[in-house]
Amino acid sequence: MSLIRLKIDTFRNIDSAQLLPGDGLNLIYGLNGSGKTSILEAIYFLGMGRSFRSHLSQRVINTDADQLTVFAVMQHARGEDKVGFRRSRNGDTEVRINGDKVKRLSVLAETLPIQVITPESFSLLFEGPKSRRQFIDWGAFHSDPHFYQAWTNTRRILKQRNQLLRDGSSYSNIQFWDRELVRYAEQVTSIRNAYVDSLNELLKGIIGEFLPRVSVKVSFTRGWDSKTDLAQLLETQYQRDLSLGHTVSGPHKADLRLRVGNLPAQDALSRGQLKLLVCALRIAQGKLLKQQSDKNSIYLVDDLPSELDADHRRLLLKQLTDTGAQVFVTAIEPSAIVDSLHRAPSRMFHVEHGRVTQVE
Repeated sequence: MSLIRLKIDTFRNIDSAQLLPGDGLNLIYGLNGSGKTSILEAIYFLGMGRSFRSHLSQRVINTDADQLTVFAVMQHARGEDKVGFRRSRNGDTEVRINGDKVKRLSVLAETLPIQVITPESFSLLFEGPKSRRQFIDWGAFHSDPHFYQAWTNTRRILKQRNQLLRDGSSYSNIQFWDRELVRYAEQVTSIRNAYVDSLNELLKGIIGEFLPRVSVKVSFTRGWDSKTDLAQLLETQYQRDLSLGHTVSGPHKADLRLRVGNLPAQDALSRGQLKLLVCALRIAQGKLLKQQSDKNSIYLVDDLPSELDADHRRLLLKQLTDTGAQVFVTAIEPSAIVDSLHRAPSRMFHVEHGRVTQVE
């Protein structure tokens, strides 16, 4: 799967741009603030329906416009798909795939799997469990067709349970919701656990190449004590949950733990090593998707040269190109990428003041 045409209108400082990307590595270069990251962000919108830089979509729309539009033609084994995304300043969103309106943004994620590696990707390691849980759930969503509905039901029940707790309801009124919560929580947890086990098999080899002298242990924690029955725990913790007004334990507290010896990875590794670890996680996730569904991710890599020496740049670029997937990489100077490649990029694009030019 790859994008063979990309059209961007009134997206940040890009008034209008049209790119014809290549199948392999696409290099996008330009000065800071030129708009090169906005191209990656626009592609991310097509796969996720949101930005990886801001939670406020209004900030993404060009200041002189009322809406943004991103359109792409994707090529895959079955032929071509046309995907369009429009977001208005008032929050209205319209998504079309091959001309048909799409109501659920999850259909975008299924159609266009995206792996993003940016300076903000460190949140996977430094912020709370939410980012790591989202990482697991991306893979669980793509690896098991039952996950999306099971997790949707789990969140719906948790919302209902938390409202009852805030209302001061007795446990007899909550018990029904607990039985439903346990049923879906076990399904969600089983899928997540199986996914992390599969990911680990690929991850070990990639981490071994990136960080050969470091032993990183990756494990899944389900969100409550593994030796405790969830139904019993929910009943035992009812008074505590009641006083707090929310459910303390459950699948919404699941996490991915990364440790070096007895220390969390973020305390044991340098920033350069942490960047390589995040890259290893993303590459392994994309490779596993290929194994499980014969579908390639599209990799978006922003500011790849930062905090990596030449040897590690070469290693990372080799891993990315070896996936056989389409890759979009940004850099200030093209030589920082070109000099680290075994062969020339499929396409090169120069960005200046929001204007995109293909470089021969």
